[in-house]
Amino acid sequence: MSKVVCITGASSGIGKSIGEFLVNKGYRVFGSSRNPEKYPKTNFPLFQLDVRDTASVVQFIEKVSVEAGQIDVLINNAGVGITGPIEETPEEEIKAAFETNFYGPIRVIKAVLPLMRNQKNGLVINITSIAAYMGLPYRGFYSASKSALEITTEALRMETKQFGIEFTNIAPGDFATNIASGRYHAPLIDQSPYKRDYSNTLNLMNSHVDTGKDPMVMAKAVHKIIESKAPGVRYKVGDFMQKFSVFLKNILPGKTYENMLMKHYKIK
Repeated sequence: MSKVVCITGASSGIGKSIGEFLVNKGYRVFGSSRNPEKYPKTNFPLFQLDVRDTASVVQFIEKVSVEAGQIDVLINNAGVGITGPIEETPEEEIKAAFETNFYGPIRVIKAVLPLMRNQKNGLVINITSIAAYMGLPYRGFYSASKSALEITTEALRMETKQFGIEFTNIAPGDFATNIASGRYHAPLIDQSPYKRDYSNTLNLMNSHVDTGKDPMVMAKAVHKIIESKAPGVRYKVGDFMQKFSVFLKNILPGKTYENMLMKHYKIK
C-alpha cells in the first residue's frame, strides 16, 4: 500500500512542491489550506484546515483517516512570517505568529498521535527554519516561534519512540516562495529609532527570498527523510553560507558571532 501523507499549508510554495513531488513518487497525499477553494490546481486533494482552530484540526485528521484508513506521515509546514522591532511589534501579532508557527503544529500533532500510536508507526516532520538557530534582528519573534517547535520536537522524539513513532525537524533557509507577501511587517515609523536598521533589514530579507532556492529542493529532502529507516533529529536545507552560519554560531564566541550578524544586516 502507498504511504499516506498529510501536509499542512500545502496550497503553494514549499508545501505544494512537497505534495506534488510525493504524488509523483507514488505516495497518497492529502494537503490542507485555510482557503482551499482559492487553489484548485494541485495533483492531490486539498482540504480545509486552520491550524489555529482545534476543531478544524480534529476534523481534518478525522477526514483523512476515514478516507485513507491511515496516516503514515504528517508534515507540519503551515507557517507565517513576522518582522519588526521587538519593542514596536503589537502583542496581538506576536500571539498570532505563535498560534500558527508553534501552537498550530502542536494541535495537529496531538490530533494525529492517537492514530499513529494505534498503528504502531508514523513519522512527523516539522518544518522549522534556519532562523530557529539564532535570534535574528527584526525577526526575533519568527526565530523564537520556530525555535520553540524545534526544541519541542526533540522532546517528542523521546516521548513517542516507544510507540514506533519518529519525529524530525527540517530547517529550510531562503526559498523562492510567496512567504514575504503574507508576512506581517510591523510598520516603518518615521520617528522610530529603529527605522534605518529595520528598513535595511527588510530590503535584505526580501532580496533573499526573491533569489532563494527552488522549493523542489525541499521536496526532495523531505522525500529522502521519509525513505530513511532512521530519520535524524534535524536536517538543514539551504545554501552553504546559511547552513554554515549555524555551525559558526556553535564554535565562535557569542560576541564575535553577534558582530558578524550585525555586519551582515548593516546594523551599527
